[in-house]
Amino acid sequence: MTDLSHFDPNGASNPNNNIFGLPFTEEDARLVILPVPWEVTVSYNAGTARAADHIFKASMQVDLFDPDTKESWRQGFFMRSPDKKILLKSDYLRKEAELYIDYISKGEVLEKNFFMCKSLKEINEGGKFLNNWVYEQTKQLINRNKLVALLGGDHSIVLGFIKAMAEKHGDIGVLQIDAHCDLRASYELFTYSHASVMYNALNEIPSLTHLVQLGARDYCQEEWQYIKNNQGRVTTYFDKDIKERQFEGETWKQITDEIVSKLPQKVLLSFDVDGLDPKLCPNTGTPVQGGFETEQIFYLLKKVVQSGREFIGFDLVEIGVGDNNEWDANVGAHILWRLANLLVASNQ
Repeated sequence: MTDLSHFDPNGASNPNNNIFGLPFTEEDARLVILPVPWEVTVSYNAGTARAADHIFKASMQVDLFDPDTKESWRQGFFMRSPDKKILLKSDYLRKEAELYIDYISKGEVLEKNFFMCKSLKEINEGGKFLNNWVYEQTKQLINRNKLVALLGGDHSIVLGFIKAMAEKHGDIGVLQIDAHCDLRASYELFTYSHASVMYNALNEIPSLTHLVQLGARDYCQEEWQYIKNNQGRVTTYFDKDIKERQFEGETWKQITDEIVSKLPQKVLLSFDVDGLDPKLCPNTGTPVQGGFETEQIFYLLKKVVQSGREFIGFDLVEIGVGDNNEWDANVGAHILWRLANLLVASNQ
């Protein structure tokens, strides 16, 4: 066990310690944060593959007192170093994807270009590799009785994470905070696109019984129709509808109570920061106007736990990296801190 007798939670963070300046090893930590430096299929702004390093640095400025969860951090949080081989593979395939996207966006015929066909095949194989890697890493941690959180990277990284969690827990629900539905059957012919991750999860994981989405405000007709055709399994609270209900007098508590009622007993949170108001994370990959304040989401999560449901894990993705601006990382570090405390506190 880690000796905390000489650790001052009110003092300045020691950058030689782990995330948030905490002195835990992976062996002693209750929660292990797995960073996944991957952004191959991002379709707008890049940078999220390197978010974990920036969040680690920003975490040293986060105060450790959380009145909602007291001192759950004393059970231990530990973040692994980002895997350099995964980052190198992401960087290589990202360059391939940029050339490929530029080519097809101009209306060129894919089959006429051998090199573009080869790039597409490599990118799709890379996505499959990454999903398997995340699955194996998550499964190993679960088998060691660790709580696990995933830190992205783009949203495509979570498929293997959800698979491993579903194997462990049986029937689960995913609560998705996102400006996008991520329900495209494919996007730009990428099988494992960030825009297809929830479609893939629903099709590949039968024990994912419920997907409840919050904040969607940028989606295509294909996704709209998918939601309509799968109303028993997918419930989407569009940003426009939430705001109109509030304009007409409903409180966030009333809406939250309804959202919680749609969730099954075991809940996995998938948190894409573009679900928030973009003033909070302006460098996220695909920002969209509208969205939530952070306290709205934390209030909802508190109500999920108070309802008696099990909060089994979370991912936090799409945090961007700005030029000479650590604001996104600062917001990301504070969100990570609150989520980590809530997860550990609700899994005593």
